[in-house]
Amino acid sequence: MSQQQIVIIGGGFTGTALAIHLARAGQAGLQVTVIEPRAQLAQGVAYGTTDPAHRINVPATRMQLAGDEEGAFDCDYRASPAFNNDPEALWHDDNVYPQRGEFGRWVNAQFVHQQQHSPVKLSHLRDSAVAFKNGVVTTASGQQIHADQVVLAISHPPPDLPALLKPLQGHPALIANPWQRDALAQVAPDDRVAIIGSGLTMSDVVASLHRQQHRGKITVFSRRGQLPRANLSGNNETYALDFSQPQPATARGWLHRVRQEVKQAAALNLPWQLVLDDIRRNGQRIWQSLSLHEQQRFLHHLRPWWDVHRYRIAPQVSQVLSQQQASGQLNLLAARLIAAESGGATLRLTLRLRGAQSHMLEVEKVIVTTGPAHNALLNSNALLRQLHGDGVIQPDSLALGIQVNALSQTLNVNGEANPGLYVAGPAARGRFGELMGLPQVAEHAESVARQLLAAPPLPFSERCPDSLTY
Repeated sequence: MSQQQIVIIGGGFTGTALAIHLARAGQAGLQVTVIEPRAQLAQGVAYGTTDPAHRINVPATRMQLAGDEEGAFDCDYRASPAFNNDPEALWHDDNVYPQRGEFGRWVNAQFVHQQQHSPVKLSHLRDSAVAFKNGVVTTASGQQIHADQVVLAISHPPPDLPALLKPLQGHPALIANPWQRDALAQVAPDDRVAIIGSGLTMSDVVASLHRQQHRGKITVFSRRGQLPRANLSGNNETYALDFSQPQPATARGWLHRVRQEVKQAAALNLPWQLVLDDIRRNGQRIWQSLSLHEQQRFLHHLRPWWDVHRYRIAPQVSQVLSQQQASGQLNLLAARLIAAESGGATLRLTLRLRGAQSHMLEVEKVIVTTGPAHNALLNSNALLRQLHGDGVIQPDSLALGIQVNALSQTLNVNGEANPGLYVAGPAARGRFGELMGLPQVAEHAESVARQLLAAPPLPFSERCPDSLTY
């Protein structure tokens, strides 16, 4: 029997979900190797956190792999000891918001189950891929794996330090990457803290500081001074836009449309979240109806507003932020950093507030929560540097990740498809647009699995799954 070897590089949620889908749909003779240095799979940035303050952002009923019965994770979680050991996971409306690490462990358990029961041979190689040439993947330890197809499931490069802080790199008051293990352990209870960025990572940082009983003043600042909105809990209603209605394919046109739909929903006593959820479900078709110029305009002007409404937070975390703002412990500013200098054990920051007013700030800790440097993805590890240097892969036109075609195949320097080299997950979002939330990533992993198994190659861009929100 002929053997087919598929190598998945990256074993976070995307790579693990892809391997599970291959095992579910594949036949004997298929070998799938996931190259991931961590001890367990599905332990990437999102679900590898061990901090109990970090929770999934929606009820557990909305978390599952593509094709799973709705509520699969919720059912398993409620029956687990972790549920009994975490009373704060149960919210007032009887929905549960588990610690994010629990979902990562659950996904890893699905992989282990497929290892034991699927005719497909699944393996997890604890290593890092450093090169791919002539059909051979080479790892950091020197292993060489012949691959018929390779999938890049590498999604989140390390954060990039703001230019004004680079001369202070290594300063004891600067926490450049809050995702590093025990990064916040160095924050003393009474330290004054400045946090650059006001999105989901900031929310996690504040929740973590609250859990470790931090009492000091926290100043959060970003260009627009917007916090992530709270997620909708306990509402099972839906709202559907009429996509047959004529619609300008422009960023401004969609902004006006969303505002109109929110007003219409409010007249029906329906929350705005339902409108955004339907926009998200149809995000693929909307994104690809826009020209490159309009996509760029969206990213430049509207993306921050989209992010705070689209990437919402669990009610437990929202409650912490609200309480700290009400008490005065947390202060949110719309400002940008214009200067930074060492004050010995402290850092002195100069901020430019909206309206051109300056604001001076001296703190014991500065924490950077501006998120992964997606525009630097192709320079983030040895493998991607090699593939880019050889002209095998290219950045997408929006600097969001890797350029791919409608079948998620990478494109080389000449714009030609590499039939055996794919991208799964957020690194393909320059093409597909809405590809960061769990349902869309799970759907994309399933789509790539079908393509790899030579099922009818339905391009992901032509699919309009009725995904649940996350």
